[in-house]
Amino acid sequence: MIEIAVKYLERVTGAKPWTGNADRVCRGVVIDSREVSQDSIFVAFPGERVDGNDFAASAIEAGAACVVLTCEPARDLIKAADRHECAVFTCEDPTQFLLDLAQGYRARMRCTVIGVTGSIGKTTTKDTLAALLSTRYRVHVTSGNHNNLIGMPLTILSAPRDTEIMILEMGMDGFGQIERLSRCAQPTYSVITKIGTSHIGLLGSRENIARAKAEILAGMPPSSENFEGHHSALVLNGEDDFTPFIIENFAKPAGIEVILCGMTDDDDVSARDVELEQDGCPSFTISFEDGAQFRTHVSIPGAQSVVNVLFAAALAHRLGVAQYVIDEQFAKLEITGRRTEVRISACGARIIDDSYNAAPESMAAALDLLAKLPATGSRIAVLGEMGELGCEGERLHALTGAYAAAKKLDLLVCVGGENAGHMAAAARLMGMPEDRVRVLPTTDAAIARLSHAIASDDLVLVKGSRFVGLDRFVEEVC
Repeated sequence: MIEIAVKYLERVTGAKPWTGNADRVCRGVVIDSREVSQDSIFVAFPGERVDGNDFAASAIEAGAACVVLTCEPARDLIKAADRHECAVFTCEDPTQFLLDLAQGYRARMRCTVIGVTGSIGKTTTKDTLAALLSTRYRVHVTSGNHNNLIGMPLTILSAPRDTEIMILEMGMDGFGQIERLSRCAQPTYSVITKIGTSHIGLLGSRENIARAKAEILAGMPPSSENFEGHHSALVLNGEDDFTPFIIENFAKPAGIEVILCGMTDDDDVSARDVELEQDGCPSFTISFEDGAQFRTHVSIPGAQSVVNVLFAAALAHRLGVAQYVIDEQFAKLEITGRRTEVRISACGARIIDDSYNAAPESMAAALDLLAKLPATGSRIAVLGEMGELGCEGERLHALTGAYAAAKKLDLLVCVGGENAGHMAAAARLMGMPEDRVRVLPTTDAAIARLSHAIASDDLVLVKGSRFVGLDRFVEEVC
């Protein structure tokens, strides 16, 4: 984790000092006063319900070496800080304070940074990268959903000083956010997994989503430069329809090399002869741009996982991970929970737990898996509404319902409000019998109606946006 003397904080962040021992060394950064340990930096964030500034005194008592406030400190707080030799700083924007501090620490570490963004597939790509690269390097990686303007700098600041490769997931819900993250992290390599429809309600179009994701290039050096022993590269999906747009408008002007991953001869790293095995996990032949190739198997169900692991393999191969190691790691991948995880329910039915989140593209991929996996009983889809689709919500939910109908399911259960109704109506319109389509208003209703109705030989897909809470359905039946 970061270790920095108080006297350097003003220089790195521009924060205003009020008091403190200039030579005291700070270790680690927290934004929750309950997590303060000896010598921590506590950064106060004001909020609508809770104001972090109100907890500065308790952070001082807990042993903080520095507290960073957004308002002028009271005289009593200064006195308490002096008694404990705790520095006090103020800043206008605590988010920018974290970004500046993290950027300074990242520069001192001189490690290789890989940034990962995209509409879907970020976590699978990130987790696969970590599994492959940790076989050769000391790797630090984004945990959970710490991928925003606060979580990502905290991830950097918590990295061990001897980290060799840092893998950082970068999310956004508007323009400018990924640019700020990229300028902080200064990635040598970046991956844009896919330009989908997540956040289309916030950004208005897929082109705008592509522009926002392409901001990841903002902090990258040109590929012509030798940056800490590496030449930068951007990894893209060769089959994504916005890949040419990103190349022409962002990668080429920035002088950044592009590595294409996909299923065709035109891709630099490709998967051929993809087959889904009985457990739904894919096997395929992977080929690299230098001519190396081998047959491999991935322990993540669904064909949609193939391109995500290709992204990781492309960078691992470039960074010197041996082919047999890539093959070995593919066979034992474990991805962050509730993403296409096949579980066994209490009654013996197989549950495809993909309840962490949802977008139209990932809904289609999950329905493909439901249709392809062998099942002697009923195929059932329990689909929750999808968020952040804005004025496109009705259309995209209807398309999802129509796609579900095409899969010839035995039962489609749509969970939520108006958009769940649109999903169900489209499924009926496309010929799905009335008695095979249900609309339930809440996860609790789904639990009440279905938890005891699933048979031991059924195959059940559970997927929806987080706000629907379908993870509770999975826990109830499992």
